Amino acid sequence: MNNSILFQSGTGRERHQRKLLLSAGLSWLFDAMDVGMLSFIVAALSVEWGLGPHQIGLLTATNSIGMAAGAAAAGILADRYGRRAILLWTLVIFSVASGLSALAGSFAVLMVLRFAAGFGLGGELPVASTLVSESVPPESRGKAVVLLESFWAGGWILSALIAYFIIPHYGWRIGFAIGLVPVIYALYLRRAIHDPVRFTTKGDQSLSYGSRIASIWRNSHRRSTIMLWVLWFTVVLSYYGMFLWLPTVMVMKGFSLVRSFEYVLIMTLAQLPGYFTAAYLIERTGRKFVLITYLILTAVCAIVFGSATTTGVLIAAGIGLSFFNLGAWGAMYAYTPELYPTPIRSTGVGLAASFGRVGGVIGPYLVGALVARNTPISAIFSIFFVTILIGAAAVLLLGKETKGIEVE
Repeated sequence: MNNSILFQSGTGRERHQRKLLLSAGLSWLFDAMDVGMLSFIVAALSVEWGLGPHQIGLLTATNSIGMAAGAAAAGILADRYGRRAILLWTLVIFSVASGLSALAGSFAVLMVLRFAAGFGLGGELPVASTLVSESVPPESRGKAVVLLESFWAGGWILSALIAYFIIPHYGWRIGFAIGLVPVIYALYLRRAIHDPVRFTTKGDQSLSYGSRIASIWRNSHRRSTIMLWVLWFTVVLSYYGMFLWLPTVMVMKGFSLVRSFEYVLIMTLAQLPGYFTAAYLIERTGRKFVLITYLILTAVCAIVFGSATTTGVLIAAGIGLSFFNLGAWGAMYAYTPELYPTPIRSTGVGLAASFGRVGGVIGPYLVGALVARNTPISAIFSIFFVTILIGAAAVLLLGKETKGIEVE
């Protein structure tokens, strides 16, 4: 990724910011690779292990339960012990658990390991976005966090390439085994990143955990917290409900496993321009405009994808789904840290993400239950259409614009 669109080369501070974005972004990429790999692996496991829709839904839901627990715990701990330390530990936890998943010999063991991997994944994401948000100036803060989130698309593309070229030939276990790579990267990350000056000078490590949680519900933050929890819940429910099932849905629509991987790879490539356009617009039109617009267009693409009857329409709608949904994700990650002060920022981001992960539990499991009842795909995607619009309405009615505002 070319980070020159964010900072012009020159000063040591600018070089440090580029290095921080790249370092945190690569950890984000590994997270996305693991989540994306799971969506492809469950399609392979459904054939090799004979898993039914309920079991597939349960496996992906377990991953999201771990992410919910990890987001809440890491968010609170990062306000107490620092962003850097918690980021490193969550990276190691998810990487080791993902690598061990390659050795799973039963569905139950795989469930336990996916919970642990999810815990690390869920914890790392909000902490990384908070770290980057606190480390760049207001005029480029939103763009920086959206570009950080764009590494997620790189991870999904990498997982799609592994699924297409490697898994069909070497089996699904190799996909999980690749998840051990971030452990090595964590050794580099220990030296490459540091806690933001904002946290070291304005963070309050004496606050109790209960006080931090209570603070996000005080009068000054209550409206933002309600809006963020609704936004995160609806976006995460629809994202994981749709994207973790995407390869399986393609198979259900009559495509072979390899062909479905190929089409999903094409759709996944659209995530990158989705992020970059959101990064361009977020400092020009504002956070609310980008979020509302991208969410509405995501909802439209969802309803078209669910009812598509031809390959062309299906791929076009899938491309739009990836483009607008992931652009909205980037804007959401940029927007969330800006609504809380430094002493409780990571707590606010982590708890919003954690509540959103509850939607990540419900979404995949709901799809599995509906598929088991032979519910039409068009009806299932109609549910996501309504859900996404609720998130857009929450931002419209309760959100406040933070473009260019000092986060403190």
